[in-house]
Amino acid sequence: MDAYMRQRYLLGLVVLLLAGYPGTVLADDICGGDNERKRLTAEARTSVAKAEKSGKPAELFLAYQDAAGDDCLAKDLIDKARTNMTKLGRDLAAKAEAKGLLYSNEPVAVKAGEQRRANERASAFAWFEAIHEYNEANRVMLKAVHAKSDDLKIFEAAWDVDRSRYGPRDPKTGEQNPYASPAAYRQELQKVAAANADRLMKAEEKDAQGLSGDINAVGMATMHSLEKLRKASGWMKFLPDGDKSTKMRAEQRGDAIMKRSDPMFTQMNAKAYYEFAGSSKAREKSAQLEKKMDESGRAMEKSSAKVKGAVTQKSEAEQKKFNKGKADLEKELGF
Repeated sequence: MDAYMRQRYLLGLVVLLLAGYPGTVLADDICGGDNERKRLTAEARTSVAKAEKSGKPAELFLAYQDAAGDDCLAKDLIDKARTNMTKLGRDLAAKAEAKGLLYSNEPVAVKAGEQRRANERASAFAWFEAIHEYNEANRVMLKAVHAKSDDLKIFEAAWDVDRSRYGPRDPKTGEQNPYASPAAYRQELQKVAAANADRLMKAEEKDAQGLSGDINAVGMATMHSLEKLRKASGWMKFLPDGDKSTKMRAEQRGDAIMKRSDPMFTQMNAKAYYEFAGSSKAREKSAQLEKKMDESGRAMEKSSAKVKGAVTQKSEAEQKKFNKGKADLEKELGF
């Protein structure tokens, strides 16, 4: 339990005790008194000394991190841990960056039973995050995004970096305000999103040329076209205007299919475009198509039933004719 969580926990106990014993006066030291502070400090010094002798920088970082986050320890130990943790975190981040480990969603520490162990696969981003050097964390994150500019998962992680970040804690209230990255960071990400969306929309135009071909070509073109539009939509959601253009284009593709001379055989493709478009107008067109297809289906069932009935009647008539001819022949032959 870090210092802040311990404070909240002990403060809760204080409130409960005061509620049960209104006349009780409790000490201000929520760490449990001097003896408890000394015990906790001694344990922390032992852990730090052990980590220093291990020769493992990542393990030493974790020891410093534990000490730096515990306000119940001696001030000299806290100050040492915070200073050394920051320096060591930068060194570990630099080594990870040199190896090309720019970003992963793995933390700097993993659980090993009840203990924390350093994660050898921790990225430069993770180390910078651990020491709250958010500008540097953003820098390597952008580097990772540009290295795999078409990877939407990495991009989404880059976009959401501020989700669990907070600024300095107010020493009086303990409150922390959410941290917000500089506007330039998101602007750089939006350039990447715009470039990917533009590339996909141009590729979709080539796929859509097949919509003027035969029935088989329409099916293949629709599949590839919609795939590009969905991917482009995923990137455009991060842009100021959103993914309106992908939806509009999808509705236009559906309309183009319905103008073909064989809409009965290609209307399912148009319906797929309308469903992706999602506008009230597109939903109305999709519903109309659904109704039309149901009507066509019922008409085909009726037609099939009539044909089946006619075939059955013909078969019965032919069977009767055959039976009569057979009977006449047998009679003539004297059977």
